[in-house]
Amino acid sequence: MFDIHELYQEVIMDHNRRPRNFQVLEGADMKAEGYNPLCGDQITLYMNVREGIIEDVGIQVSGCAISKASASMMTEGIKGKTVKEAEIIFEKFRELVKGEELDDEDLDLLGDLEILSGVSRYPVRIKCAVLSWHTFKSALSGNTDGVATTE
Repeated sequence: MFDIHELYQEVIMDHNRRPRNFQVLEGADMKAEGYNPLCGDQITLYMNVREGIIEDVGIQVSGCAISKASASMMTEGIKGKTVKEAEIIFEKFRELVKGEELDDEDLDLLGDLEILSGVSRYPVRIKCAVLSWHTFKSALSGNTDGVATTE
């Protein structure tokens, strides 16, 4: 029998132990920092965007397993996408972790990020899951002051 909770735990722990795209991109086009004051998670996000396409993304994260896993999965989910596509993925991801119902098309768009739907059962952890995404939006807007999670 398929246990979504067990899969959720396995995926979170895998991305926490071995975060993808855990790198500093020297000379990155965009850079932003994020902070979760609730639990101390910190992220620095680097991106190279060419002609509206996210060609490369790197992260440096310190914090809880959910924050690291979400950041890692985000990098995989947005790399190679247009900025517009990545912004839509962000909106759908935010809806997902807040426990809102998504249709099959939206879930297909999220891909592996769907596994983080389990975060919705732990409202205090939502900030951990969305920190990297708010940092991504901050980088796009050119905000160099940093961002703190607010939801």
